[in-house]
Amino acid sequence: MPRKHRIWYPGAVYHIMCRGNHRHDIFRDEDDRLFYLTTLRRVQKQNPYYLYSYCLMTNHVHLQMETLDIPINQIMQRINMLYSIYFNQKYRFVGHLLQGRYRAELIETDSYQLETSKYIHLNPVRANMVERAQDYSWSSYLIYLEGKKNALVDTEKILRYFTHPRIERYRRYVESD
Repeated sequence: MPRKHRIWYPGAVYHIMCRGNHRHDIFRDEDDRLFYLTTLRRVQKQNPYYLYSYCLMTNHVHLQMETLDIPINQIMQRINMLYSIYFNQKYRFVGHLLQGRYRAELIETDSYQLETSKYIHLNPVRANMVERAQDYSWSSYLIYLEGKKNALVDTEKILRYFTHPRIERYRRYVESD
């Protein structure tokens, strides 16, 4: 039976999750994570999309992204393929790196948009990897707190939900749990 096609339209926003096959680690060192971030940027240049939040855990990835003119399946296929090739060559790994198809939840409300960003940024805290979200260097949370432009992550859409001082109000929102 064929898989059901994902809902896609220009401007669709998704919470994407990719997990290692059998929940195995997909990031074994800092270079792996750096390569993944470089891959996100490389694909973003070729197939433009907005990335609002990300978190690279040990055995899975969370992405909050908005498509423009390229369907989400083409974007994710490229990201996952490039990273899998890198990983398989580096570690002489044979077989599937990722567990099936990525998970993509369509985000269609403002509240879900905010909750997704919060969830992604708190993921390492909830997994007891760090005590505070800002202590985890492999998520976009520090990009939000620093308030600087970033080539990969667009913070404007999320921060626009808050009144001034936006960054401080967003920080309080995320850390209110």
